[in-house]
Parts: sequence; structure tokens; C-alpha cells
Amino acid sequence: MSEEFKIYTKTGDKGQTSLIGGTRVPKYHPRIEAYGTVDELKSYIGLIRDQDIAEDIKSLLIEIQDRLFTIESQLSHDPKTKLNRPLPEISESDVNKLESAIDEMDEVLEPLSSFILPGGHVAVSHSHVARCICRRAERITIRLSEVHPVNPLNIKYLNRLSDYLFVLARKIAKDLNAPETPWKPKV
Repeated sequence: MSEEFKIYTKTGDKGQTSLIGGTRVPKYHPRIEAYGTVDELKSYIGLIRDQDIAEDIKSLLIEIQDRLFTIESQLSHDPKTKLNRPLPEISESDVNKLESAIDEMDEVLEPLSSFILPGGHVAVSHSHVARCICRRAERITIRLSEVHPVNPLNIKYLNRLSDYLFVLARKIAKDLNAPETPWKPKV
């Protein structure tokens, strides 16, 4: 009889976990914070996909979730250890794909004349929350890169993804005829 796979291992019960490569670290290690926040972002993007939005957007969001898994694997690897097989990597073409999607959406949107308040529709709000999580993931990954090796393309991708999520929120608002509320500072 084959051994059954169980979701729980009990190896983290004392506050430690393993990086790819086997190195044990505290669950609050900067690498865990970085890839855990990327995981949160990836999961939140799933919530955007669950909204009533265009199928082409859903398709790109699935690809983005795949790329975020790639970033997670990179962030969770201890570069001091050897791997049996290479990890997937983010490429410049992944960044270019986001830029192309941003440019395409921007072509049909009104230019911004002020900041806008997040909201107007649940799908728009979810996109803004994902943008905020993405910015946090980017900040944490930059902080990690100051003390541990991080592929600069991972940071670049997260930076571009937050831009994409902002423009996506605006595009979804347009598609769903949801209002964009400008911020009018009281001075």
C-alpha cells in the first residue's frame, strides 16, 4: 500500500518551516514574509477572477497567478542550497505582457485628472485591494533584497503588476458602468 499524502506535517508546530532546499527558518523569516504576502496576493486575485468580468481579463489573471507562484518559488528558495532541478523564473516577456495589457486598457479609458477613491463596484474594490497587497509584497521583497539575494525581475514584475491592477480597476469600472469618484481634497 502506498503512503497517503497528508496536508499536515507537524514539522512547523514549533514555529519553524523549511525553505526550498531544506533550510529551516522561523516562520517570521523575511523570505517567509515575502512569499507569504505574494501568496496572499495570488489568492486575492482569485477573488477578482470570481467576479462578473470579461473572460479575457480572467484568462490573464490566471496567468498572473501562475507567475506569482513562480515568484513565490524563487523567494522561498535558499540560494545557499543546491536544487535537484531548476525553479521557474520570471522573464522580461512577463513584464512586457503586463505593460501591453496596461496600454491596451489605457486606450479606452478617460485620462485621469485627479486621484480616484477606490469603490463603485465590488469587482473594482477587489482590484484596488489586490493592488494594495501587491504594493506591500513589493515593499517586503525589496526589503528582503537588501539582505538576501532576490531576482530583480521579481521586484520589477510586482511593481508592474500593481500598475496593472490599478488600470484593471478602472477598466472594470468602465466595463460595468460603475462610477469613478474623484478625490477632492479639502484644503
